[in-house]
Amino acid sequence: MGEPALQQMQNVRNLVRRNGPTSACGAVDSVSDLAIKIEDRLGALEVGTRVAIETDAADLIAEVVGVSRGSATCLPFGGVEGVRRGARVAFQSGASAVRTSRAWLGRVVDALGRPVDGKGPIAPGGQPRDLRAAPPPAALRERLGGPVGFGVRALDIFCPSRVGQRLGVFSGSGVGKSMLLSMIARNADCDISIIALIGERGREVREFIEDNLGPDGLARSVVIVATSDEPAMMRREAAFLALTIGEYFRDEGCHVLCLMDSLTRVAAAQREIGLAAGEPPTAKGYTPSVFSLLPKLLERAGSGGPGAGAVTGVFTVLVEGDDHDEPIADAARAILDGHVVLDRKIAERGRFPAVDILKSVSRTANFDTQSRERDLSRRARALASIYDDMSEIVRIGAYQAGSNFELDRAIGFNGELEKFLSQELDEFTAPADAFAALETILKKHEAET
Repeated sequence: MGEPALQQMQNVRNLVRRNGPTSACGAVDSVSDLAIKIEDRLGALEVGTRVAIETDAADLIAEVVGVSRGSATCLPFGGVEGVRRGARVAFQSGASAVRTSRAWLGRVVDALGRPVDGKGPIAPGGQPRDLRAAPPPAALRERLGGPVGFGVRALDIFCPSRVGQRLGVFSGSGVGKSMLLSMIARNADCDISIIALIGERGREVREFIEDNLGPDGLARSVVIVATSDEPAMMRREAAFLALTIGEYFRDEGCHVLCLMDSLTRVAAAQREIGLAAGEPPTAKGYTPSVFSLLPKLLERAGSGGPGAGAVTGVFTVLVEGDDHDEPIADAARAILDGHVVLDRKIAERGRFPAVDILKSVSRTANFDTQSRERDLSRRARALASIYDDMSEIVRIGAYQAGSNFELDRAIGFNGELEKFLSQELDEFTAPADAFAALETILKKHEAET
């Protein structure tokens, strides 16, 4: 390619970046079920560029996910019905940014920031924020803050968290992770909640907002919705939007709680996008871009720089086939600062939340609580572990009471611990009250001879 042509391509790129929102045009070359290929003879498009594709109805927004000589592959944020070969395509600049403001509080929006709650438009903020923003530099981030109370006894005692921590809730389908998330959303000690419902059932949205969150919870929240029937681009974009809104309130000095249900659906959406862009499938069909996306997304949660607030993240992870070592669960666990494991067997015997306290770990537990509280948690875990090791023998009646003093004590303690850990959906327990109740139970059984 000659020097004049290269210069012309650079001029077009600069035009797209500077002027907007629409500054150059192309045409649809071909359409498939998932992807749209458009002509790009001037080389104006880059990966991540937004385009508006003309249809008989409203323009269809899409994003460039791959470029090649003379063409670019786009994935749409809506259905491809009505898109025809030769349709006009407007290249956009600045479209992958959002103008967040406090007017977003109490609202329900889609992955593009458009209100879906029937309450009218949302007043935009001033400075646009990049949806693909990088996390704060590691050396300039503040350390984690003080303890965060979730109001859930199993979490506050056995998996305590700090301001700016990132926690994962791991479980199979139907074990109660969404319900646990709703308890955290209602009870957590924070200033602002950002709730991203990604890839979930459409009927659950209003149930979550009206029954679980309630008017008071919604008033301090922004809810982003991208249900399972929406395109992969919408499901992935919802995750970026949630973190971007959280960063806006963090930079205002707020403690933000970011709840995302679920991280697995975001990974599945990126897998669809990667396959459409021509990536090879690797571990269980997931493309390499999935495993680069997860740290970029999760690292944006956490403490900000000097003078800023923090984003405390709680991300649910749906483990396929109850295999907690499947690729997404394994990758997420390596990035997060702790993991809560929900066990199907516990749920089947009627205890909610079905938190397995022996498998749940907070990587900041030694710094979250005072020495007395750490000691209570350690003593309770020790007794629970003794019972867990011998539970099968006890259940089949092969153990004779009085044969082992420690096991006798653990058997008595286990029954009360199960009742203590069981909690109604609308029940709140302050962390101090939870530790006081646990101390009473421990003293009772440790005093037995």
